[in-house]
Amino acid sequence: MNTALDLAKWRQLGLSELMRLALAQKLSSRGNQVSLCSIINAKSGKCSEDCRFCVQSSHYRTAAPVYPLKSITEVVAAAREAKNAGAARFSLVTSGRGPSAKELVGVVELVQAIRAEVPIQVCASLGILDQKGLQILKAAGVSRYHHNLETSREYFPQVATTHTFAERVATIRAAQAAGLEVCAGGIFGLGESEDDRISLALTLKELGVDSVPLNVLLPLPGTPMAAMKPLVVAEIIRSLALYRLILPEVPIRLAAGRESTLTDFLGMAFMAGADGMMVGGYLTQRGRQPDADQHFVAEILRIWTS
Repeated sequence: MNTALDLAKWRQLGLSELMRLALAQKLSSRGNQVSLCSIINAKSGKCSEDCRFCVQSSHYRTAAPVYPLKSITEVVAAAREAKNAGAARFSLVTSGRGPSAKELVGVVELVQAIRAEVPIQVCASLGILDQKGLQILKAAGVSRYHHNLETSREYFPQVATTHTFAERVATIRAAQAAGLEVCAGGIFGLGESEDDRISLALTLKELGVDSVPLNVLLPLPGTPMAAMKPLVVAEIIRSLALYRLILPEVPIRLAAGRESTLTDFLGMAFMAGADGMMVGGYLTQRGRQPDADQHFVAEILRIWTS
């Protein structure tokens, strides 16, 4: 595939034709599977980083909850709930640039407890981490590390300044070197252009990530992006279709923002190549009820196989 030539062709297509190609690509490359995952905000707030979309940053005055690492009892109960909601993976997410040595020990204990009690794959999203720390997570039973790039290399300085795009890429490469799968994606609606979204997709393709979660900005009070104008549905669907064509064999997972931005058009996203969802809520925002997502998945599968 000549990606540059194909991209030029795809970008000239109308939305309906682009969706048709993307769905055909999804069904031929990945079949009619839908993958579900869930997360827990295992440690919240007081983050040193200045990501302009995030309510957990200590740089902004927000109503985000602040608490240390959750207990084993709380986390195992959440993992069991995720499993019951149909999730195949459950991720521990902590705020901050990266974990301290003490926090890493605590996360290892949480991972081991989940693995002992709940039949679910365990993932982790702890920020910037070196290969040694990532090897410790793998030894504890973590199968996949999540570390979003958020946006393109070119636009990243408009999103965060306390760390670099290169540092995020280095963490992804370190996770791969440690033998972990990698989940990495970004956020649509940060003020970026379609060129930026494509640049991010091409970087993810180059890195060979195993799963791509895509969020749509929730403009939350107290953050510098609180007044950001939301993307229109057609632009979101178009970007999803392009991601499917650029990343034909990778799960494309809808995460935060899917409920409030896509609303009645969620089905269109799956007809444009998306084939995964995060269920049960996000870091500081609630999601849909699990039974609503389970019903949605059942109906999408019926459509794909009809």
